[in-house]
Order: sequence, then structure tokens, then C-alpha cells
Amino acid sequence: MTVPSSPRRPLWRPSLLGRGLLFFALWLVLIGAALKDWPVGLVAAAAATWASIPLWPPESRLSATGLARFVLRFLPQAVAAGLDVARRAFARRIAMKPGIVTYRASLRPGLAQGALCAVMSLQPGKLPVSCAARGDMRVHCLDSDASVTAELAADEAAFLRILPGGRAGG
Repeated sequence: MTVPSSPRRPLWRPSLLGRGLLFFALWLVLIGAALKDWPVGLVAAAAATWASIPLWPPESRLSATGLARFVLRFLPQAVAAGLDVARRAFARRIAMKPGIVTYRASLRPGLAQGALCAVMSLQPGKLPVSCAARGDMRVHCLDSDASVTAELAADEAAFLRILPGGRAGG
């Protein structure tokens, strides 16, 4: 009796080729477009593409509209938070109460929860310091009296819209 084998997927799918081109474009932006640097850039882009496969499998799909909404929410919020941190840095009397806030995320542990923590760490004033298996995130914040958990819930909701179907799976 023979076991049916699954059809082999091609190693270079269009999504991987596009990803590789994006990595190469990033290389050109960072290093420059000098033709002599292209061989190293192509090798770096190929290595980055290969390394990205387990982190973001080619079958994964993201919602373009969810991503656009997230960026439109994230950028002004990050600028406002950065200005708030700068204002606090130059103030004679700092009105803040630093502390750790626990937030229960709906994401299961895994790549999506790690990505959420990474994105949240980009915003000044809030820094996820741990993510527990049951979904609890401990977040260090500059002002624990502020509505941090409400902000985190809104950030997570916007992040979930990026994922296919807005699901909370990891």
C-alpha cells in the first residue's frame, strides 16, 4: 500500500519573489543604488527572504485595508506619544506615575502575539515587558493612572484587523 504524497510546492512562489524584491529595495534605500553594491544586496535580500519564511510563511495573508487603517491609527498616535514624552522630559515637574499594567490580550501565544508586543513597543510611553501563555501582557507605562488598558485594547483591535478575518489565533 502506498501513501499518497502531497504535491510539492515550488520553492520560489510569486509572494516570495515579491518579498525578496522588497528586501532588495530596502537594501537600495539603506545602502544606495551603486551598481558595485548590488551583488551583496542580492545576497542579503535572498538571505532575508529565506530567514523570513518561518517567521511569515508565504501562505499567510494580511488585510491591506486593515494594515492601512492600522498605520493611519498608529502614526498619529506615535507622534502624539513622542511629543508627550518630550514634553515630560523638559518639564520641571513631571506629572506621571510609572508602573506596570497587566493587559489580557485575546491573541494566543505565537507569532501574532509577538508581533503585537513588538508593535506596541514602538510607541513611546508604553513598553510590553512580558507576554504570558494565557494572554496576559505586562506593560510598563510612564503613567499608570492613564487609560492604558483602553489604549492597549484599541491597539489590539486595530492590529487584529490586519490579520486574515481579524482572528485572534497565533
